[in-house]
Amino acid sequence: MIINPATDVAADDGPTLFLIAGEPSGDALGARLMAAAKRLTGGKVRFVGIGGEKMTGEGLVSLFPMGELSLFGIFELLPHLPNLIRRIDQTVAEIVRLRPDVVVGIDSPGFTVRVAKKVRAAEPAIPLIHYVAPTVWAWKPKRAAKYAAIYDHLLAVLPFEPPYFEKEGLACTFVGHSVVEGGAGKGDGAAFRERRGIAADERIVMVLPGSRKGEVSRLLPDFRATLDLLRPTHPNLVAVVPTVATVRDRVASSIADWPVRTLLVEGDAEKYDAFAAAEAALAASGTVALELALARLPTVIAYRLNPITVALYRRLIRVKYVNLVNLMLDRMLVPELLQRDCRPDRLAAELGRLLDDPAARQAQVDGVAEVARWLGQGDIPPSERAARTILDVVQERRPKTVEQPLS
Repeated sequence: MIINPATDVAADDGPTLFLIAGEPSGDALGARLMAAAKRLTGGKVRFVGIGGEKMTGEGLVSLFPMGELSLFGIFELLPHLPNLIRRIDQTVAEIVRLRPDVVVGIDSPGFTVRVAKKVRAAEPAIPLIHYVAPTVWAWKPKRAAKYAAIYDHLLAVLPFEPPYFEKEGLACTFVGHSVVEGGAGKGDGAAFRERRGIAADERIVMVLPGSRKGEVSRLLPDFRATLDLLRPTHPNLVAVVPTVATVRDRVASSIADWPVRTLLVEGDAEKYDAFAAAEAALAASGTVALELALARLPTVIAYRLNPITVALYRRLIRVKYVNLVNLMLDRMLVPELLQRDCRPDRLAAELGRLLDDPAARQAQVDGVAEVARWLGQGDIPPSERAARTILDVVQERRPKTVEQPLS
């Protein structure tokens, strides 16, 4: 049973899960979590909260549009602070009113942690879980203690994360990365070419500018210029640009005049088929880098933030790489061109190398195979592990019926 968050919670034997996702990657996690919870409970579970198109596809009616939360960077965030504060208070009020069996924040710590802190103060009996443990190993190691003071349980997607939190007294379960469930490595490249009328001698390059408005605004001009530089030496290039609903119109208008044939695609199935048909990718840093690794698609990672934001972050960051593939391997396998290095000439040189050098492509394919194995260990899908853990927490915290002695 699935209910509208604007309604009161019905009384039956199914738990109510209040889920909060703030961006497309979290929306995908949330949707898989919802599907797994429904399977495990035989449908006797209710979902309320905030989510995007994938979670609404599983039946969630979002309290407000998730796109309002898809922001990143200190200076990118400032103009939206009044609305975010209002949405935090609205979300907390709804949780207090509904008193769900558990609140699960899915990544997006800038929003979900603030909601959790207020819920903890207002209704300390409601269990709080955070899905996707914060990267304390990368920066702000003291955040582990901060999370321990707020949450009852963390769900980690990387195998080395639990000890950071367990030593602070916070239960943390490694569930695996649900990106392995998405089918990124199972696309049908031939079918994609046939559907899109792409000839056998045309070379497909994936161009992935991100899912946040700021990302696509900053990166698309450089990605366009990169293709313009490659066009003279690679005249048969076709660019395929996946997008999501939150930025679709912005992306569509930006790629309308690109110098090579450019196709806009939506939906995971179409994206993964395009992965299988492509020879290389140019991508914003993020979860998509793991999808590309699973698809064994050689990639160049690019990213740019407001310079002042970066200056502040650099004082806190404790790792050498931004791409999880490189972090897990502890070496620069996938090129990272960030900030001042994120410019068309550098991007074109690295992408051209992947297109022209079979050895360079194969080196990435071989390297990411090990990462793919780490992302999902065991036979139980990550989303099911996550759902089982959440339902176990709910069961442990639910009041137990006490039998009265016979008189």
